[in-house]
Order: sequence, then structure tokens, then C-alpha cells
Amino acid sequence: MQSRAVIGRLTIAAIVAVAPYARAQSAPAAPIAVLQSGTLSFSAHATVGDFVGSTTTIMGAVTGDLPDARGWVEAPVATLVTGNEHRDRDLRSSMEVEKYPSMRFTLARASSVSPNGGAAAATLHGALTMHGVTREVDLPATIERSADTIHVTSVFPVDLHDYRIGGLTKMLGLFRMDSHIEVHVDLRFIATSSVNP
Repeated sequence: MQSRAVIGRLTIAAIVAVAPYARAQSAPAAPIAVLQSGTLSFSAHATVGDFVGSTTTIMGAVTGDLPDARGWVEAPVATLVTGNEHRDRDLRSSMEVEKYPSMRFTLARASSVSPNGGAAAATLHGALTMHGVTREVDLPATIERSADTIHVTSVFPVDLHDYRIGGLTKMLGLFRMDSHIEVHVDLRFIATSSVNP
């Protein structure tokens, strides 16, 4: 009977000790940095020549630190422009922007973090969502810290067929866009302590 009482007291003590830690673990982490500015662009090949589309309308935030950082970056598809209004309309039509208005990368973790001069080379593991399709991706990136700023750049290939994006052939096949594009991301995050409320 006495041993049961001792075990009961130890169990209660353990619960009391673990409770604050459990609450801390379940609470959502506040972002340590928010996206201040950035550019998302892609280069594509077509029968009438190569072209580039880009946007600077991007949102995002990061919590934690490498390699356990979590975060997200999102851009409205309709803000992508190529310098040709007809091509922009075709782009929005192919991407079905009214049905799928945004594209998003969600960071799950980073690996292979190694210094590269003043920057660090890393692989960002996460999920890329476009046109209503989400795929797991591993993106090469360079991350550089300077005072309260985190500068992230990445260049990676995307096959539009993987995201069920059609409409790449127009005018009975006279215009054809290659489904393989190259995406360029250049982002600057700023520490939340430096952001005015």
C-alpha cells in the first residue's frame, strides 16, 4: 500500500514537471522573421523565343533556426507578368488563376547546411503547391545573414506537367511552350524585432 502511494506521488510530480514543457511544445511558434521583399521569376522556352515571367508580390515568414526552421512563401499567380499582355492572359488561363489563385512553398526542414564564404549552402525540404497540386521538393538554396536580415536565393527546375498545367500549345500547334521551366527565387526576410508594430 505504501509503495502505491509513493508511485502515485511520483506520477503526480512527473505530470506537474512535464506540463509546462507540453504547453510550450503545443503553442504555435511566433515567426522570427517575415518577408520584407523578394522576387519570384521563371525562365521558359517557346517556339517564338524564350521569355521570363516575374512578380515581386510575395508574402512569407520563418520560425526557428537552421536546420529546424519552418516557414512558408506564397505569391498570387495573377501578379506574374512577362512583358506581353497576350502571353500574360494565356499564362493566367493555363494556371486557372480564379480557381487556383496562389502558389506556395512550405518549408519543413533544411539539411546539408554548410558555410560557403559569408553564406551557407543548404537544401530546403518541403512542399511546393501550384495549380492545386502539392508535391514534395528538395530545393538547393544559399542563405546569408547580415545583421537583422536573412537573404535566401534558390534556382530549381519545374516540370509544369507535374502540376497538371496544360494549355502549353496554342494556334493549332504553331505556338508551343516547353513544360520545363527554371524558377528563380530571391528573398529577404527581416527579424520581427526590427519590424515596427
